[in-house]
Amino acid sequence: MRVGIGFDAHRLVEGKKLILGGIEVPFEKGLLGHSDADVLLHAISDAVLGAISADDIGVHFPDSDASLKGIDSAVILARCAALAREKGYRITSVDSVLVAEKPKISPFRSAMKEKIARILGIEPEVVGIKGKTTEGLGFTGRGEGIAAHAVVLVEKL
Repeated sequence: MRVGIGFDAHRLVEGKKLILGGIEVPFEKGLLGHSDADVLLHAISDAVLGAISADDIGVHFPDSDASLKGIDSAVILARCAALAREKGYRITSVDSVLVAEKPKISPFRSAMKEKIARILGIEPEVVGIKGKTTEGLGFTGRGEGIAAHAVVLVEKL
């Protein structure tokens, strides 16, 4: 068994949809990035890549590649999961934390878990998603952005 960790953060801006955990979350701002900027799927993708010693999503999906502009982060995560399978690993569990003052995560947690599980080919019961605030501290506390942390456990087949 091997473990990988991932982290991502993006700035909140006007005029964009907010995509978190592969689903659209109603909110007045969205995340700015080269892709759809889904910090949760990016953190999980990096954790998968870390668990299989395959660098990070910036190596596999560089923001200098114009063909990736606006890419759905579900595609990124699916490709990372496929790479894990190609290397002979099975994803066994995911745990994650979304750090944001707003929006609240709990109303969307089940849908996010279902989407992530479907992408990874695992059961929703082994996907953990927690929402945390920073009590007004830092860029997330000021509502300037959202961050995510993730841990993935893989098993060699």
